[in-house]
Amino acid sequence: MNVANLNESFADFKELKNIDRETMLMILEDIFRQMIIKRYGTDENFDIIINPDKGDLEIWRNRDIVDDEELEDENLEIALSDALKIQDDFEIGEEVSEEIKIEDFGRRSVLAIRQNLVSRIMDLEKDHIYQKYKERVGEIVAGEVYQIWKREILVIDDEENELVLPKANQIPSDFFKKGDTVRAVVSEVDMRNNTPRIILSRTAPQFLERLFEQEVPEVFDGLITIKNIVREPGERAKVAVESYDDRIDPVGACVGMKGARIHSIVRELKNENIDVINYTSNDQLLIARALSPAKISSITLDAENKKADVFLKPDQVSLAIGKGGHNIKLASRLTGYEIDVYRESEAELDDVEIDEFSDEIDAWIIDALKSIGCDTARSVLELDPEELAKRTDLEVETIKEVVRILRSEFE
Repeated sequence: MNVANLNESFADFKELKNIDRETMLMILEDIFRQMIIKRYGTDENFDIIINPDKGDLEIWRNRDIVDDEELEDENLEIALSDALKIQDDFEIGEEVSEEIKIEDFGRRSVLAIRQNLVSRIMDLEKDHIYQKYKERVGEIVAGEVYQIWKREILVIDDEENELVLPKANQIPSDFFKKGDTVRAVVSEVDMRNNTPRIILSRTAPQFLERLFEQEVPEVFDGLITIKNIVREPGERAKVAVESYDDRIDPVGACVGMKGARIHSIVRELKNENIDVINYTSNDQLLIARALSPAKISSITLDAENKKADVFLKPDQVSLAIGKGGHNIKLASRLTGYEIDVYRESEAELDDVEIDEFSDEIDAWIIDALKSIGCDTARSVLELDPEELAKRTDLEVETIKEVVRILRSEFE
């Protein structure tokens, strides 16, 4: 039979991508059996035949023929006199099958069936999306920017599933407009109000790791292992790599001929500087490599407290610290050591420790300067006030006053 409302439901069902025919028929039959139980009390003597491709449904009720005076349950049994009206050669003990019309259940029941059907379909589809992306956490996906809001971007994948890229998970220099293609890693998948919410990230270390796997075959094949990745998204990243094959140079393989491999990754990350270093279990050597491009003179380790005092020539201090302090922060995170940098003593003969000015400069200002490696008067004077302000987050006027005090010491 054909019923308009049910036809629409079947059409909706066929348009869904991820529901197989067997599951579809199971859900449809279950819904109609619920309707039958509600009306007749049982569905044991009913057969349901469904053809969703055409929108056809047949419901047959099977009843045993009994003598008119022995009729007890009209749902399970039929009187002989009534059976003979259907077919004149029926006898007691035989079974009669009658088709039940959907219209007999009433318009309200038909509408309820359709609503129940659509609800079950949507729940199944949502669960499929949730399970699919739950298995893809940590993988890169690509999608089209569909909507841009202040705090997040709505991305549509190739199956028109909705993904979310929060502002906090975007690289600071990212700029997208509707229709743009964006790549990101799946960072989180959960259910909110029975709806899957897939969170993407372009700032997670896993995004950089997956990019290396895509661009460097040796990483994808496992010949090169990424031991650790730390990032300041959009600014700088450090990647420690190791190869168990002595014939493979892990750093060279990751960078590629004339930097071809690393350049494509840098472009994807909006010109984020990427330092690739050889991993080693020697902590001193790892710290020295992590502070690249600065050249280290000596290192004193306190392994128990995970602290390292690094000594450099004066012209290497700013390189070790890096723009905005990113280099030393990332080196600390990569190695697990709290790193303090110091200038070598040769330049300190006519220099003064900045702590000596504690009677003129507040202690918190001195601590801010020391945190970026400026532990002597000359180390402060060698940098522009604007650069000092940027690295320490101190006010420019405060820096200028400090500079005035320090200069007076050498005049």
